[in-house]
Amino acid sequence: MSKNKETITQSQLDDLTQKGFALHQEGKLNAAETIYLEVLNKQDDHFACLYLLGGLLVQSRRYQQALEYLYKALKIRPDDLGSLINCGVANQELGYLDNALFNYDRAIAIDPYYPGSHYNRGNVLKELGRLDEALQSCNKAIYINPNYASAHFNRGNVLKELGRIEDALQCFAEALRLNPEIDYLLGGFIEAKMALCDWSNIYDLINQLKIKIKKNELATIPFTTLVVTDDLELQKQSAQIYVGIKYPQKNILPPISKYQKNEKIRIGYFSADFREHAVSYLMAELFELHNRNQYEIIAFSYSDSICAQDNLRKRIEKAFDQFIDVREKSDLEITLLARELEIEIAIDLGGHTAGARTNIFSMRAAPIQVSYLGYLGTMGADYYDYLIADSSVIPQDYQQFYSEKIVYLPSYQVNDNKREVSDKKFTKSEFGLPDNGFVFCCFNNTYKITPKTFDSWMRILNAVEGSVLLLLDTNQTATNNLRKEAIAKGVGSDRLIFGKVLPAPEYLARYHLADLFLDTFPYNAGTTASDALRMGLPVLTQTGKSFSSRIAASLLSAVGITDLISTSTESYELLAIELGRNPERLKRIRSRLVSYLPTTHLYNTKLFTQNIELAYQKMYDRYRNDLKPDHLYIDK
Repeated sequence: MSKNKETITQSQLDDLTQKGFALHQEGKLNAAETIYLEVLNKQDDHFACLYLLGGLLVQSRRYQQALEYLYKALKIRPDDLGSLINCGVANQELGYLDNALFNYDRAIAIDPYYPGSHYNRGNVLKELGRLDEALQSCNKAIYINPNYASAHFNRGNVLKELGRIEDALQCFAEALRLNPEIDYLLGGFIEAKMALCDWSNIYDLINQLKIKIKKNELATIPFTTLVVTDDLELQKQSAQIYVGIKYPQKNILPPISKYQKNEKIRIGYFSADFREHAVSYLMAELFELHNRNQYEIIAFSYSDSICAQDNLRKRIEKAFDQFIDVREKSDLEITLLARELEIEIAIDLGGHTAGARTNIFSMRAAPIQVSYLGYLGTMGADYYDYLIADSSVIPQDYQQFYSEKIVYLPSYQVNDNKREVSDKKFTKSEFGLPDNGFVFCCFNNTYKITPKTFDSWMRILNAVEGSVLLLLDTNQTATNNLRKEAIAKGVGSDRLIFGKVLPAPEYLARYHLADLFLDTFPYNAGTTASDALRMGLPVLTQTGKSFSSRIAASLLSAVGITDLISTSTESYELLAIELGRNPERLKRIRSRLVSYLPTTHLYNTKLFTQNIELAYQKMYDRYRNDLKPDHLYIDK
């Protein structure tokens, strides 16, 4: 024991610690922390107090401070299970995944039958992309405690990542049976059901989800909210709940002092998707076209290492002034690196999607922080200064539903004019399509297909004799469920044709076989819609209020085909039926689309680059002039 700073007995210190612990259990964390610090001021190696204060700080999400005390506790008792597990949690939340894994492995070596260690280890391995090992850890936790609801939930998340969605759904169902109040569980269950087109009780579940969000419960990740509702207020609330708990603004670093003005503005693009992914399919040429006389662009990539081998990744690496692989760095280390490089504008291309690392932005990686492309909604966090959009996806009347200031480009979505299209001349028979029947298509992910959208499609097929619907074959369960639903709506299952996932060039060429793309609602087609339009295929959409329900309308506006934007289910169905029955009208629309393509803003990447750079310049000028972020309008 170190020398006491004041005359006080060990018994008195222990009693004081017990008093702090009692307050801790009552949820009076500030009072408990004051007492713990008082004890440690008198005896800095009081193990119980170090352990309890470390745990309190983990509970308060002050992870960096927590590690300071927990490491001191472990120096006294290296084999203390509780300290090891709390260290693991703190390291994991800070992005020190290798350290967290070491903590959990050590905890398992001490007590191999404590299920929490295996559960936490599985979470870390999942984040590291070591999914098979993560599954083994989840299985071990459940073997030790079959009623461990959170372990069933996490096992489901791992199985979903492995593409075993049917098995994942069973895990989510079991977790719901054991403990329906687990954070994110209800949303995960709904998302899995949507991916499988298992719509049993789906609207009751969605209503439950909406009620939980309105009660400020952490029932789902924000992305799922975009899929199930068009309610802007609910979408914003869902995002705010999520970031408030998971990614609150962290003030562990000092404010960024204004950087000395450099010859070039330094822009950092942050993403887990610098690979064969929709985000990179759209953005690759932008990276290549940036004006290097005015801008220095740096990639911060946290893609899985296997992605480094794909061709798109190799192309993107060459496009940047610096391409930095930061996947093995902690969030804090990445933030410090961005500051060291004096990144002035940080662009988050992930948002609330898989692989995103929002903590980097919560610690303020750059004086100007921007959300773009990856997430089609508000981040719900004050530390994002801007959201890049256009007047179609976010009308000015809807600005109140976004925590960011809106940057209005003439057209929101960037595109890559170097996309390779296969020169194969596909025949309809190769894909099981009729030679003469009208071909509707939709290559959106199955989770975007709601029962209401599918009902519309079936009414359209019933009204257009001999027509078929070409969909993407993502999983056999979804295929089977959709065929059953078609039969229930009086449509032969053979009128649903499922196309396999193809390499990107062949996938684009396949659009030549379709006559009309039918969009989903409330989550529209994004990349798939611009792909269809690029190939000269008209897209019919229904637009709503949310960003994600207005994407296709933005794309259609950019190519000048606004007559394919409907504002109701009824008008959507009537127009689809009219075009299916009136090939001459559709032919005129298609001809107009093809004639517009060479001059449209949507595929003019050089013009888009100039516009977004003008936006960056305006953001930067406001920053240099000590002006707060404000809505920006680019009219070029």
